[in-house]
Amino acid sequence: MKEKKDIRIGIISSSFREEVVSEFEKRCIATLIERGVPEKNIRVVRVPGSFEIPLVAEKMAAQGTYNALITFGAIVKGKTFHFEQISNECARGCAEVSRKYGIPVIFEVWSVYELADALERATRAEENKGVEAAESALAMIETLSSL
Repeated sequence: MKEKKDIRIGIISSSFREEVVSEFEKRCIATLIERGVPEKNIRVVRVPGSFEIPLVAEKMAAQGTYNALITFGAIVKGKTFHFEQISNECARGCAEVSRKYGIPVIFEVWSVYELADALERATRAEENKGVEAAESALAMIETLSSL
């Protein structure tokens, strides 16, 4: 496995639904630092919404400097089909980036029916999705480096 001091993580977050995303980020970054990743090796990039996440993930992956990318967003169902379009394309785009560049793209973009559901996942102490994203990224880096 790579030395934790050498691991570089990119975090791509939607600026929309900041009350959710900021909690994911805060807990994710704290976990990465606790696990030995230097704060200077963690880069956070904000995009306007979840639809824009895959494009930035692709640009960051293409640089070849990140060992993993983590994505955060919250998409809330409204009265139109837009919810499904954004959710599906964001997930598909992130999966494509992961396979194309052979880099883990940890997907924590939550498609929910109520904003409170996403906020609960971002703030709870147990099974916090920001913490789990950090742990998943580190686990995938280890797994891929052992292959």
